[in-house]
Amino acid sequence: MLAMADPDLDNGPRTDRSATMRMCAVTREVRPIDELIRFVVSPQGEVVPDLKRKLPGRGLWVSASRRTVAEAVRRNQFSRGFKRDIRAAATLPADTEALLVRSATEALAMVAKAGQIVSGFSKVEGALREGAAQALIHASDGAADGIRKLDAIVRQKRGNADESEEFSTRFPIVNVLTSGELDLALGRANVIHAALLAGPASKTFLSRCQILVRYRMADDDKTEGSGQKF
Repeated sequence: MLAMADPDLDNGPRTDRSATMRMCAVTREVRPIDELIRFVVSPQGEVVPDLKRKLPGRGLWVSASRRTVAEAVRRNQFSRGFKRDIRAAATLPADTEALLVRSATEALAMVAKAGQIVSGFSKVEGALREGAAQALIHASDGAADGIRKLDAIVRQKRGNADESEEFSTRFPIVNVLTSGELDLALGRANVIHAALLAGPASKTFLSRCQILVRYRMADDDKTEGSGQKF
């Protein structure tokens, strides 16, 4: 399925742009590239994650799972895959997660710049009731009462969703960022709830949140209840 001389490494970001599947160096499973993270070796000989798949040099792909990245470090998979003595820091799993969080917050900042978001309980409530919201965001450390009330509106819309099956089955509820991270992204203080409006920037943010959840939760299915939770 992979037309490469070395199944562990790609041929660089420019030569393999059309590839949509890669083999995880740890599990040996062939998966869509959106479910993997590309790693390269820096000029200093250190393993670094290439989240945007643009860094130069050949890349080694690992499933987007903190557990799998930790296993790659433990088994010295990076040295074997790159066929050289390189340093994979013990903190690589945590460092990769931090980069994924930063990627999501940067995407959310672009959403705010594009005017595709509202924040604050009353504005979010209004966007949900009017059907303008494309996704609901809660701070992961937000109070349960406010989260429960807004989620109830989503459930109510789901129950009355005869005209919009997509809303009822696919409406995203995002809770992967803390209030401090939301503050940083939106340039406001004490952000607990927000609602995404339609637009390409919103889609980018949701895509980055999905890979962050996948990384944290591995293959566990966390979709339940009123919407697609991540």
